[in-house]
Amino acid sequence: MQVATTDAPPASADAALARLVAAVRAGDRRVLARAISSIENGVPGAAALHAALVPHTGRAHVVGITGAPGAGKSTLVNALLGEWIARGQRVAVIAVDPSSPVSGGAVLGDRVRMGEHGAHQNVFIRSLSSRGHLGGVSRTTGRIVDAFDAAGFDTIVVETVGAGQSEVEITALADTRVVVCPPGLGDDVQAIKAGILEIADLLVVNKADLLAADATVRDLKDMLRLRRDKGRAVTVLKTVATRGEGVAALVDTMAEHAARVGRGRRRRYRSVPGADAVAAVDRALQADGAVVDATPLSRTAATEILAVAAASGARDAAEVTLQDDSAATRVRVRALHASARAAIRTGMLVQAILAAAHVRGAACSVELHEGPPAEALLTLTESGATDGTAT
Repeated sequence: MQVATTDAPPASADAALARLVAAVRAGDRRVLARAISSIENGVPGAAALHAALVPHTGRAHVVGITGAPGAGKSTLVNALLGEWIARGQRVAVIAVDPSSPVSGGAVLGDRVRMGEHGAHQNVFIRSLSSRGHLGGVSRTTGRIVDAFDAAGFDTIVVETVGAGQSEVEITALADTRVVVCPPGLGDDVQAIKAGILEIADLLVVNKADLLAADATVRDLKDMLRLRRDKGRAVTVLKTVATRGEGVAALVDTMAEHAARVGRGRRRRYRSVPGADAVAAVDRALQADGAVVDATPLSRTAATEILAVAAASGARDAAEVTLQDDSAATRVRVRALHASARAAIRTGMLVQAILAAAHVRGAACSVELHEGPPAEALLTLTESGATDGTAT
């Protein structure tokens, strides 16, 4: 995406951002912690920080640990930390806890079970609240993974909230997806149902010292034999996390999987619109009423919105010009070519800007012009409803 603006940000701001990125890459834990807080809370400058970190990502092995509540995910992560530390690896853990539908708060208790290794110099544990986000992770988990990756961690573990059958957003984040299954998860019919079991690269039956563990392993292997996708090998392992049994074999199997399929899965998924982005676009386009208290959005906020939208796969399809005056802040999006494909990709970019504006809390009205070439004019304001007009 080519962004043209009438003036450049102050050199001092660029220098400060460069120092911040350098400190994160150098592994300064305090700076990294503050950077993660900024990204999680979406403070001014967070989008620019994330954009500056992205070019330094792609080296870490991202492991997703998911499964039903009570499967022993946090205890298993604690055991894995001990094994990775023994092998000389630097490991970051993102532990996502559910937020209360009543109070909106979260206990952030997953890290309590990881206290044995939490103070080790090669370990960084960060707890996140899902903040009502569906899918098993929080809205900003992917961006925080990027921050840890840029900081040079060898392995990044994302432990999801206790997941049901459809919380599968970890698919787009993790290079190796581990689904932890407690013994007695159900009968063979339950095992073949569509859902979270289908995303697994590794299936781990934890608490394997319980009587039902062997039956669960048998059901899972039967389920794998019934799959249509015969080309993807899925390994079933047993662990007893409280005693460390099977943990070394699990680490070896995850390393073998990463060597086979590669790293950076989330970078390949970035062009796929997320469910939240699509829902945000739908709400923005379907909103009724006129603009209320239409205060023009600041140039800084508008630039951050465009930086977030630039992560979409359509970023090279159009020229984006940020225009502002005393009356309004406008973004003109114009396709670089007069082809139908360019028009479609330009529309995708407009949707990405709408979604980014929604996340920022800004209002955005849209005027679409079919062209050719396709063109859209978006007006950004601080608050209020949009009329969603398309012409």
